[in-house]
Amino acid sequence: MPDYMYRLLLTLAVILLAGCAQDSPVVIHGQTMGTTFTVKAIRSDNTSVKAEALQLLIEKELFELNSLMSTYIVDSELSRLNRSPLNEPFPVSADTRAVLEKTLQIYRMSGEKFDATVGPLVNLWGFGPGGGGDQIPGQKQIDRALQSVGMNKLSLDSHGVTRQVASYVDLSAIVKGYAVDQISALLENQGFVDYLVEIGGELKAKGRNDQGKTWRIAIEKPSVLERAPYKAIALMNMGMATSGDYRNYFEKQGRRYSHTLDPTTGYPIVHNVASVTVIAESTMFADGVATAINVMGLEDGMAMAEANNIAVLVIINSGTGFSEHLSSAFSEYLQRADVSE
Repeated sequence: MPDYMYRLLLTLAVILLAGCAQDSPVVIHGQTMGTTFTVKAIRSDNTSVKAEALQLLIEKELFELNSLMSTYIVDSELSRLNRSPLNEPFPVSADTRAVLEKTLQIYRMSGEKFDATVGPLVNLWGFGPGGGGDQIPGQKQIDRALQSVGMNKLSLDSHGVTRQVASYVDLSAIVKGYAVDQISALLENQGFVDYLVEIGGELKAKGRNDQGKTWRIAIEKPSVLERAPYKAIALMNMGMATSGDYRNYFEKQGRRYSHTLDPTTGYPIVHNVASVTVIAESTMFADGVATAINVMGLEDGMAMAEANNIAVLVIINSGTGFSEHLSSAFSEYLQRADVSE
């Protein structure tokens, strides 16, 4: 199972009733990137594309993105990059370049906690495609894996990407957000001004729903015992992503080992962050930052959010219950949820 399948799948609480709308919305479902996607687009006078044609356009775009950046497709652009000779530039597409550039930005912003080259550690701890995550690696094994980890060991310029060491680049922690942004752009090119796009829990909402109301999204309660809404968010013209590991870990000798790894230490995170939700104009940015803060922990993560005016909600698991911590920029979305129509 792909590592990004262990990412939190956000529960969507969206009003789907046709109600008083004159035209039924176009609703498209499918599978991509090892998960599912849903697109709900509200027709207007500017949209004439048929639902079947729109679905083909969406599936084509998602297929192309997956063909570029999947590590499970042996001849994908990313897989070929990971086999490319060291110290030689490997040309990449505009899409892959855009995702790598944003990844590097978040890597630097987060103090190197968001790292797309963490794959050797993921595999070492048994959270990769081979599974077997119940053995604790030794320090020498971790030190050896760390030699191949670090976005600073890649260079990106006009000629392409150059690997200085045998890096393994995995963009699964951010590519779903990018795909959401790309499908959103596709819908707008087809004349849609009101829509909701969701891929594996990462989403973007534009305009209003088929009731003429602000899209209302539910953040899932980070509990291993139930799937239930935790808090409703009114979302308009923004992307949202959630990261959490409360269902993805193994236990050995009474200790819990998270599947989320700190790329600077080589070990699973040990803090009590249950989930992180980020709202931003770019779902790709929200996707990456949510993962970064999940690695960084509450104090460092919220400091980064405040310094960069990022809307962040962190839910902490105290062992006996949950508590929440909001950045200044996030509070306004809760206020909108209280008054939105």
